[in-house]
Amino acid sequence: MPYLATLESIVQDSIAPAALETDQQARFPRAALDALGRAGLLGLISAKDVGGLGLGQPEAAKVVERIAQDCPSTAMIVCMHYASTALIEKYGPAETRKAIAAGKHLSTLAWSETGTRSHFWAPVGTAKADGKDYLLDGSKSMVTSALEADSYVWSSQPVQAEGPSTIWLVDSRLPGLSRPQAFDGLGLRGNASAPIRANGVRVPASAMLGRDGGGGDIMNGDTLPLFTLLVASASIGLMEGALQRATAHVTGNRFAESGTTLADLPTVRAYLARARIRADQARALRDDTLAALASGRADAMLRVLEVKASAAEAALEVTDLAMRVGGGAAFRKEAGLERLFRDARAASIMAPTSDVLYDFIGRALCGMPLA
Repeated sequence: MPYLATLESIVQDSIAPAALETDQQARFPRAALDALGRAGLLGLISAKDVGGLGLGQPEAAKVVERIAQDCPSTAMIVCMHYASTALIEKYGPAETRKAIAAGKHLSTLAWSETGTRSHFWAPVGTAKADGKDYLLDGSKSMVTSALEADSYVWSSQPVQAEGPSTIWLVDSRLPGLSRPQAFDGLGLRGNASAPIRANGVRVPASAMLGRDGGGGDIMNGDTLPLFTLLVASASIGLMEGALQRATAHVTGNRFAESGTTLADLPTVRAYLARARIRADQARALRDDTLAALASGRADAMLRVLEVKASAAEAALEVTDLAMRVGGGAAFRKEAGLERLFRDARAASIMAPTSDVLYDFIGRALCGMPLA
């Protein structure tokens, strides 16, 4: 798989060396993204007829997973870009599709709102007709790559049709868009995640992705499967990175009085074993979800609901175990474990949160509608 060899080179040369500063300085990893763009990896799922690689969900999952081993912030930016690209590929203009394929356009989702928080499927922001154009107003609570992406895949209430929402492709440089504050948070500090406000942002009719009121079908049918798979893949990669670092620590350090390694302690080996099992379980479910979607299995949507929650919660456990194994050394910034521990907290509270997904899964098992 040539794209994986190219990716590995970029990780080693650009992503991994910058990961510590990306986190400490909350610096958007522009150089890494530029390298991914030049290599065609930002256009991984763009169709070949617009210059993309024409690959699919399994390959996108592998890319996000590998990046997350060293820099989950960069992995989450790519995750949001791929989720947006999938919609732009289906509904967006050829010009934007070609720019993405060429690695010259970064996009991201802008769905969660201040008013409805993690219930992203129910926006309160509005879109009103104004001549041939539309005016968007709303306040997004947390947008990855805020002011760094070239476009936002934006949600609003329908203009006049029935339905939960309408989806738009919004140029991030349009007048009326603002970032009220920069992000200075616990984890994923380099992904420029921040609120974005729209105050009378004028967009043309061509900016509407799909039909007015059709946002529910787009969110659940087009976006949710890929999005949950990619967020799960980021958690899986993060767990792999934590396990690699923890294992290297316990096999490479010795007790002075006995000459034995930390790995000679049964308790330490048991912690690693538990962590390995949880990470492998999450990966197995992710791979089964991919298989279910590819074959159209009857349980595919159940797997889609399960995969993000499973991996997110596993990442909490695995990074906690890795910190225990690493002991005091794990608290040092340069070791990388405490950064992965912090970054792992994000997926469980990222919409749809684990708690929301648990409710959806329970509803599905009981034959009830999801909402």
